[in-house]
Amino acid sequence: MAWTKYQLFLAGLMLVTGSINTLSAKWADNFVAQGCGGSQEHSFQHPFLQAVGMFLGEFSCLAAFYLLRCRTARYSDASMDPQQPFNPLLFLAPALCDMTGTSIMYVALNMTSASSFQMLRGAVIIFTGLFSVAFLGRRLVPSQWLGILATIAGLVVVGLADLLSKHDDQHKLSEVITGDLLIIMAQIIVSIQMVLEEKFVYKHNVHPLRAVGTEGLFGFVILSLLLVPMYYIPAGSFSGNPRGALEDALDAFCQVGRQPLIALALLGNISSIAFFNFAGISVTKEMSATTRMVLDSLRTVVIWALSLALGWEAFHPLQILGFLILLMGTALYNGLHRPLLARLARSRYPAEEGERERLLDPSQTLINDAS
Repeated sequence: MAWTKYQLFLAGLMLVTGSINTLSAKWADNFVAQGCGGSQEHSFQHPFLQAVGMFLGEFSCLAAFYLLRCRTARYSDASMDPQQPFNPLLFLAPALCDMTGTSIMYVALNMTSASSFQMLRGAVIIFTGLFSVAFLGRRLVPSQWLGILATIAGLVVVGLADLLSKHDDQHKLSEVITGDLLIIMAQIIVSIQMVLEEKFVYKHNVHPLRAVGTEGLFGFVILSLLLVPMYYIPAGSFSGNPRGALEDALDAFCQVGRQPLIALALLGNISSIAFFNFAGISVTKEMSATTRMVLDSLRTVVIWALSLALGWEAFHPLQILGFLILLMGTALYNGLHRPLLARLARSRYPAEEGERERLLDPSQTLINDAS
């Protein structure tokens, strides 16, 4: 079945904005500028401030929800209104998980490459599958367990590629290992968030845009307030700012003032996450969740290719193998192999399939009746 122009637009929007989201964050990390008080030039390493920007982008999804609600007010659209009373505090716990996981991932992005960052996020399948069995009472089919095992194998290969790759002064081996481990650790928190979201969305029929926007509101407010104590918490060598604080938002604003391109990178990150969430939800609704999974995998390829082209990382053949294994694990877990096997079966036995359809078609006249 051919895609419509609107579906092609949604697919392209999801692919482009999803790629921009990771690349813009890494672009901001690569800038070097002076901070406040005439301090020496240093890298823009402000993961918690970047996370605040991401939540601002998610918060804008709430505005998109109400715009869509006003537009569809004259039509009957059950997806825009919850069937049960909706308490926004239900999403406080997922928002806290999102805040923690996102902050950890932005810290990790300062330590490792953009492509490894994107690939290692595939570990979310492992923990989501296990938590859905433990807390949602689901039973995973054998292909999903195979998908989890394949994902583990893919993560090992990608991690091995990072160990064997050449490392510069910006990304030392110890930092790359720490960054990779932080990404995987963050996926545990993200998995808890996804399980909580699924439970609340299915139970209360909350529109996805409203759910994302509500979490964005909580995350933006809470993390913005936490920037104040973070300014005074020492972090030693773990910190990337001259004061050695856990986060120095003032230093970040000074760097942005001296290097305006950082503001462009941050704006790209904020706007892309809003459009990416909208496009992803729309792709699932207009096409399928499988299509969304395929586009998300293509996003990894785009990020990887552009990172290589821009000279942000060195090529290693093991990354190809690791990505293919991760792709296979994702496909098995999401059941992408089922329609492929069904299509192969139909192409292999077309005569039997046609005969079976004729035998099962009730519109065909029986021989005895014709006589």
